[in-house]
Amino acid sequence: MGASKHLSNDLKTKIIQHHGLGEGYKKLSQRFKLSVSTVRNIVRNWKTTGTVLVKARSGRPRKISERQRRRMVRTVTVNPQTSSKDLQHQLAADGVTVHRSTIQRTLHKEMLYGRVMRKKPFLCTRHKRGRLRYAKAHLDKPASFWNKVLWTDETKIELFGHNQGRYAWQKKNTAFQEKHLLPTVKFGGGSIMLWGCVSSAGTGNLVKVEGRMDSSQYQQILENNVQESVTKLKLRRGWIFQQDNDPKHCSKSTKAFMQRNKYNILEWPSQSPDLNIIENVWCALKRVVHARKPSNLTELEMICREEWSKIPPTRIQTLRSRITEVTKTILSSNN
Repeated sequence: MGASKHLSNDLKTKIIQHHGLGEGYKKLSQRFKLSVSTVRNIVRNWKTTGTVLVKARSGRPRKISERQRRRMVRTVTVNPQTSSKDLQHQLAADGVTVHRSTIQRTLHKEMLYGRVMRKKPFLCTRHKRGRLRYAKAHLDKPASFWNKVLWTDETKIELFGHNQGRYAWQKKNTAFQEKHLLPTVKFGGGSIMLWGCVSSAGTGNLVKVEGRMDSSQYQQILENNVQESVTKLKLRRGWIFQQDNDPKHCSKSTKAFMQRNKYNILEWPSQSPDLNIIENVWCALKRVVHARKPSNLTELEMICREEWSKIPPTRIQTLRSRITEVTKTILSSNN
């Protein structure tokens, strides 16, 4: 429905006159082809103020009516991905032409703000059940349990940083100055794949993965680095090995390797990187490495090792509360 129609003072005066002659709201609405509520409001305002004149407004009347505002809020609540341009088209269909900034200000008053959607792994019913089962089993685990966990994972670190946009403060016509440009190289300039492990006591070994990792190479990395890291981090007897459900981690040969070496494996739900604190460690590592602007892959690896060794145990210990918070979120979302 479009914006409310402005009624002339002459028409309002006629309505008041006929009302004074004893005509009811329904008859008046039929006579003047207006809704009963409109007639009622005109008469009510006249009884209250003694005039049909509209009071002087403090500013320019809003183009977006109250009804249209409510509809906008309802639209973005049902479909949060609705753009301001989509809303602009909806209003245009009602005969209301406004700038997108007007729409954005209107939604901001309703505490609705446009934000970049966060990415997360797709979860099917089986994944959700696994995460719920994990949450119930581990929510009340004491700190002594988590102190025994060796968290492991692999990550790729690109030479020229993240493949995402960055912001820079610029003056007009300075977009192509060198300090405002992000360097790009064909095929990304290269990257390295790293395997690492951490515990509450600090960082363990960090290993560069050569080529494409398969089950055999994964087992070789574990054989050369896990026990050494356990000794370095002074993990006590009964330490727990954590890994995700990557195919090479769960292959028959890898399972046999872990059985031979008597690994105590932490049950892990699929599609759950948010439960692994090493993901946050990787993020912090990439940030400081890219801040140092390595110029080649050899330098990139060297800087990764240097910054990895600088990560303090206290940083990792503070991430442990993340496990509890994510676990609580999983439980609350299934209530």
